[in-house]
Amino acid sequence: MIFKTEEEMINFGEQLSQSLSVPAVIELVGDVGAGKTTITKGIAKGLGIDDEITSPSFMISKQYAGPKCRLVHYDFYRLPEPGLMSEDLLENIADENTITVVEWADSVSDLLPEGHEKYLIKLLDDGSREVTKL
Repeated sequence: MIFKTEEEMINFGEQLSQSLSVPAVIELVGDVGAGKTTITKGIAKGLGIDDEITSPSFMISKQYAGPKCRLVHYDFYRLPEPGLMSEDLLENIADENTITVVEWADSVSDLLPEGHEKYLIKLLDDGSREVTKL
């Protein structure tokens, strides 16, 4: 799928959220600036979360309460060794009322459940994004 605008990326995330059964884990793969957090904004919107969604790069994770479930957003970019954050991640993955979105999951890939949803986001030369389900 090719998306030309931020709004299209948010709409994709919103539609994705509607197809999820809680609990769920979504892994977003892509370079810096590809649109991982933008898709997460759409997921939050689809879950009825009104909070401003920002990248958790410096905090590693952020949690948002929605009317039907929680959204926990992780970014392991700055954490090549997850340490205690792996316990936090496992706890949230196991929570029956949580949708977990993980960016830069290389260091925790062995902790993610088999069959989780995984999307590759590529920034194209014309500024559009290509999103592929892996």
